[in-house]
Amino acid sequence: MLKSKRILLSLVVILTVTTDTEAQKMKLEAIVDSIKSSHPVVKMYDNEIRSMDEAAKGARSWMPPQLGFGQFMTPYDVRLWHREGDIPGMGSVMFSGEQMFPNRKKLDADERYMKAMSSVEKEKKNATLNELINDAKQYYFEWIILKKKLVILSENEKILDFMIKNAEIRYKNGLEKISAYYKAKAALGDVKNMQLMFESDILEKRIRLNALMNRNAMIAFDIDTMYTLNDYSNIVFDSTLFYNNRSDLKSLDQEINLNRLKQETEKTALKPQFGIRFDNMIGFGGQPLQYTIMGMVRIPMAKWSSKMNLSNIESLKWKTYAIQSQKSMLVNEYSGMAYGMKNELDLKKKQLKIFEESIIPALKNYYKTMQLGYEQNTEELFMLYDAWEKLNMKHLEYIELLNQALRIQVTIERIVEKN
Repeated sequence: MLKSKRILLSLVVILTVTTDTEAQKMKLEAIVDSIKSSHPVVKMYDNEIRSMDEAAKGARSWMPPQLGFGQFMTPYDVRLWHREGDIPGMGSVMFSGEQMFPNRKKLDADERYMKAMSSVEKEKKNATLNELINDAKQYYFEWIILKKKLVILSENEKILDFMIKNAEIRYKNGLEKISAYYKAKAALGDVKNMQLMFESDILEKRIRLNALMNRNAMIAFDIDTMYTLNDYSNIVFDSTLFYNNRSDLKSLDQEINLNRLKQETEKTALKPQFGIRFDNMIGFGGQPLQYTIMGMVRIPMAKWSSKMNLSNIESLKWKTYAIQSQKSMLVNEYSGMAYGMKNELDLKKKQLKIFEESIIPALKNYYKTMQLGYEQNTEELFMLYDAWEKLNMKHLEYIELLNQALRIQVTIERIVEKN
């Protein structure tokens, strides 16, 4: 029973390794394209936009006609309905029809307003996509960092394994102290624990990216570890850049435009509206056929009937001022954040350069010197372990610095809305 369980476990491990080995390798651009085409939020906004566009097709509708049927000027005394000699009966049956004709300028204003309504949703869709895409970039870069850390841990595992095996031989021959040996054994355990933790973190990034691409969360794939730290030295983070790029600011522009169009509809609602009414009467008791035709006009500009429209016009004016102030506030906020992030990214890039050119090469040489001395029995394991520990710490510090730089870069691209 125990043997069969071990065989089953081995098969699972082999299948997992095989799956990871054959997993599709995806570049960041492919993930971004998949999000743009497959994420449910895209379909949600597309359907909302389609809904508004379909509603706009009815913008030029007229008021429905009104039809009526009933008795007209008919006495309660039924006997008077009938003809008496030369005196015709009283009362009649009336058929009535009424139609109001909409003001052409009002129809034009309503149509422009309703056709523009979906423009706000289009920009909101782009703003939401910007957030999702930059979330994906963050997960992608974090995955790259985790893979780099796993490479370092793999190298550390080999180094520590070498120290432990070498120390065991030397201890048997009375050439080595046991304290450094146990320290290396503990460090090897830490390395294996960190490997498990990083592999779990990679699985989490994969699940999140699959979710953003609207795929099964457990689909296996790998990523390309190529990355670029962008140069923002020639970019001016001013209002023009944000007005041209930021979808949320464009959405506010569309809201301002909608307010203007809505004001136009309120103003055209104050114009008179004309109509016609036709009544046809069939008289009782020999009365002749009669008709009434009337022209009608509605006068919404009267003081007692125009208060609502005038209030709406004034309200929309102040709402526009509020949106303009919001735009200015957001631009100032984005500009300050972008410049702050740019300065921080420049600092991280300088620090990375120092690590690459000075710190890590020097510590590598120090470790190689200690290793050579250890192999020639001029240095102790404790000194070799100390050299490795310093190199390992700086390696991980360098990777974490790179992680921070990539995170800052994603934040800048999120602010600028660079997809």
